[in-house]
Parts: sequence; C-alpha cells; structure tokens
Amino acid sequence: MIWLAGVLILFFGLLVSIALHELGHFSFAKLFGVRVPQYMVGFGPTLWSKTRGETEYGVKWIPLGGYIRMIGMLPPRRGDASGKVRSVSTGPWQGLIESARGAALEEVRPGDEDRVFYSKKWWQKLIIMFAGPAVNLVLAVVIFAFLLMGLGAQTLKTDPVVSSVAKCVVPATSTAETCPSDAPLTPAARAGLQAGDTFVTFDGRKVTDYAQVQELIRQSAGRTVTLGLRRHGADVTTRVSIIPNRMPDLKDENKTVTVGYLGIAPVTHVAYERQGPGAVARYIGELTSHTAGALVRMPQRMVGVWHAAFGGEKRDPNGPIGVVGVSRLGGEVAAAHEPVKTKVWLLISLIGSLNLAVGLFNLIPLLPLDGGHMAGALLEALKKGFARVFRRPDPGPVDVAKALPVTYVMAAVLIVMGGLLVYADLFNPIRLSG
Repeated sequence: MIWLAGVLILFFGLLVSIALHELGHFSFAKLFGVRVPQYMVGFGPTLWSKTRGETEYGVKWIPLGGYIRMIGMLPPRRGDASGKVRSVSTGPWQGLIESARGAALEEVRPGDEDRVFYSKKWWQKLIIMFAGPAVNLVLAVVIFAFLLMGLGAQTLKTDPVVSSVAKCVVPATSTAETCPSDAPLTPAARAGLQAGDTFVTFDGRKVTDYAQVQELIRQSAGRTVTLGLRRHGADVTTRVSIIPNRMPDLKDENKTVTVGYLGIAPVTHVAYERQGPGAVARYIGELTSHTAGALVRMPQRMVGVWHAAFGGEKRDPNGPIGVVGVSRLGGEVAAAHEPVKTKVWLLISLIGSLNLAVGLFNLIPLLPLDGGHMAGALLEALKKGFARVFRRPDPGPVDVAKALPVTYVMAAVLIVMGGLLVYADLFNPIRLSG
C-alpha cells in the first residue's frame, strides 16, 4: 500500500503539472480573445467532461499529456477568404496540408474572424505558446525553493560514533571482500572498540564531530593514543596504537596516501540545512544544464533504452524515463526504509524535476511542440520587421501548415519513443537500488 501511495503521488503530481501547463496556454489564449473549444488532460476517449460557456473541460483515458484546442491554428492561404480553403492541390503532401488546413478552419464561425489564433499579433502568439512551458519552469523553481529554503538541502553528516569495526588491515587498493589469512587485526579490533562507541576525547583533545576524529587519526600514524569513549552511557578510556596504511586522499579520491589508520566506520545520516536564494539559483542552474544536456542526448540514449527493453541490458539510471517509470520510482521512494522527511523530500524533488524536464522539452523549436509554434511567431516578427524596414506589404501570419509533414514525422517519433519508454519502464525499469 505504501508503494502504491508513492506511485499515485507521482502520477497525480504529473497530471496536475500537465493540467497547469495547459492552463497557462488557456489563460493567455482567453486573455487575448482566442476561442478555445476544449481544455483536456490526457489523450484518447473522454473519461469525463463538462461544458462551461464555450469550452469543454475534461479528462481523457490515456494520461500521457494534455492539450487545449484553439480555433484557427492554421491560417488560410494568402488570397483565400477568411474561414475558407481552396480545393486540394495535387501532390500527397500538399493534399495532406490542405486537408489539415480545412479541418482547422471548420470550427471558425461567422464573427470569429478576430478570435482565431492566426489573426493574433506575433507577440501574443509567442506568449500564448510560451505560457505552458513557463508554468512548468516556474513550478520547478517554486518546488526547489520550497525544498532548499524550507525543508533544507540534503547533506550527509557523519557523527563521532562507531558504526562498525573492521576486522583486519587491508590497503585501500585491495578488492578482497574477506580478511586474508595473514592479514593483521586492525588497531580498533585489537583495542576492543565496539559499534555504538561515541568519541569524547582523542589523546586529551575534546572532539565533537567525526571530521575532527578522522583528521586526528590520519595525523597519528605510528603513535599510541588515548581514546575517551562513551559506551552504553558510561565513560571508557582505552589506549590504541595507530598504524600507517594506504588510504584514499580526502582531497582527491583517485589518489592514495599513507596516513594513520584505526579501522572504524562512522555513523552517517542525512541532515537538512536551509539554503538562501543564491543556493536555489545555483541548484536550478546546474539542474537545468544537466536536463538540457540530457534532452540533447535523448536520441542517442533511446538506443540504450531499446537494448534494455528487448536485449535485457541494464537500464542507464541517468537515461530517459517515462511517466510509468517515474511513477514506479515514486513507489520505491515511498517504500524505502528511510525517514519520512527524506521520502517527502525525494518525492517532491521528483515532481520538481519532472516539471523542469517538461518545460524544457516543450521549448524544443519543432512542431508539434510549443517551441515550434514559438519559432513560427518569432519568424513572423522577423518577416514583418523586414517588410516594415523595406516598406513592403505585410506578409501576414507565418503559414505553419507548410511544416505539417515534418510535424507528422515528429509526432510519430514522439509516439514511438513514448511507447518504447512505457514498455521499458514496465519490463526493465530503472530502480533506485540499481
């Protein structure tokens, strides 16, 4: 039940994000006077809908996206009467374009001439199409600001408490999982240190955190020191000989150095430290850069998803993931043996990352994505500006219908990619445990 709760939290979090994305488009379309017959979350057959005013609001059965339908997305050809389309021209692609143009103009009623999308100013079209991704980007910023400034950033803290005692001395370069027969006992094992022992003093110096203990141990190679410990509520003093050993360099884990060695591991836990606006900006910047890079590499990464789905290869934990996979991760987070605060932090951060990814993905300047329509609006601004400078006739709206062949190819690619991700997420999912 806990796993299912995590799945549902991520699933409905994504649905709400999609709904708010479409609300961004919808709000500015209404503000600029575009008629919007439909506002839908999901695709496929309608699960539920209700008409209020001139708009039908509803939820579809397939919750893998959403849309609003604005009238007049495709303009008539130059010379056509408003709301009319000429006979289909010869040629398969041209016929496809004109059929789509005719379907788009069917909803244009008398009196709608100023309420069609294509008749709006270029900057209004740009704002309408940017409003959806902008909502997701703003949501991502708000979510991570809440996490970092409210709950705090996750940091791994080490306490001056013994978590475990190593049995034998092995160099840092050793890959042995068990103690070799000739390996000597560690100084901690010889001195009788136990899990749960808390460091109070180290050779007479008071210590309050493990970083102090670690530094003192490393500086004490070849020396015998006195440890002041608290064990089961009682103070214990023991003498221990620190030996030299090859250990990873704290400043460069790829290097090893000879330092003092005791043979203990500290107790670690996740702590939360509240951050300021600057830290939030840096975090969002780094995450945006990482997400944008992942989107650029997505076609290449999808090859790996294919091999994982049908070849049994291990999924790349940093590779593409679909809504099913993200929902499953939500279930794993909820069912993990972690403190409640850690689970809440991770679940909310997943929703924030989803919003950032959705916002950036929709800015790709290809139809049918929002970025494709934004590119059309910017091209229209450029053409109109050029016409004004050279005193030429107004070129009118950019005919995005001419890009429909590319749009259909792009839509088919997105459908195939989405289906592949769903299949891979079901049968070879990415797991937090690896």
